[in-house]
Amino acid sequence: MSKKITLIGGGVLGVQIGLMCAYTGHDTTFWLRSEGSIGRTQPKIDLYSEWMLSDLEAAKQLIGNPMGKFLYAKGLIKDWDGITAEAIDDLIAAAKENFAKLIHIELDMAKAVEDADFVIEAMAEDPAQKIDIYKQLKDLLPEKTILLTNSSTLLPSMFAEYTGRPEKYCALHFANTIWKNNTGEVMGHPGTDPEVFKKTVELAVEINMIPLELHKEQPGYILNSMLVPFLSAAQGLWARGVADPATIDLTWELATGAPKGPFKILDIVGLETAYNINLMKPETKVEGSDSWMISKLLKEKIDKGETGVNAGKGFYDYK
Repeated sequence: MSKKITLIGGGVLGVQIGLMCAYTGHDTTFWLRSEGSIGRTQPKIDLYSEWMLSDLEAAKQLIGNPMGKFLYAKGLIKDWDGITAEAIDDLIAAAKENFAKLIHIELDMAKAVEDADFVIEAMAEDPAQKIDIYKQLKDLLPEKTILLTNSSTLLPSMFAEYTGRPEKYCALHFANTIWKNNTGEVMGHPGTDPEVFKKTVELAVEINMIPLELHKEQPGYILNSMLVPFLSAAQGLWARGVADPATIDLTWELATGAPKGPFKILDIVGLETAYNINLMKPETKVEGSDSWMISKLLKEKIDKGETGVNAGKGFYDYK
């Protein structure tokens, strides 16, 4: 079992990944750029840890319910068969202890990655920012360290040469609310050592994810290759003034039985992430295009601080 895992970045998914690492008994360090970053990250750690504990508590009400095996948080309870309220109480107690003892925040990058078995880069979808981070990391990482990226849409081959260890570099991508939607997509690049790929799959299992192995590089992996076009189509309807976000969500939820429409999903993903992904489309530079209008509308909400669930408001008000 890996002993120490370092997260580079404390955004929405970075925090969730770190919490699942700590939940499963791994010594977990968040490297952040500044004191200001701590002020933005610590509330997310508090929020998501509370949600995880609440979902464990709620699971006790599902015991004996035939639908329980479909509804429980699968990343938090490895085996539902035979689960008891007492066993869940033990998981809650262990989670509280692990969150208190195993989570650290560090501003010194060298200290943050010291003796790390895995370093997981979870920065914004900005190639220049990622390259800068890799250049800072490459002379600090221990020889044994495997470097992973959680990039949602960018390929590891875009960055391998900047890492200083291309053979020990690949992608491990998660769905949002990873303690419930416990997927771990593992994607190497042509230079990834097969043994490193195998160890990354093993890490996914260690932190209670279901590893999903990709046989070749694919922008967006499996999940986002399907999800991003769906969310883009919804944003296009909004940008063209066809319907408002609430109506678009209601249409999808009523017609498909889905629990959340695209704009509720965007609030969970975070509007800054959606904005950065949209910026990568060449047509964003064409004034009047759907992508240009989507960026304009998203930027207006971001500038008002309406960035999604974590901010208390996005397309919906969560306060």
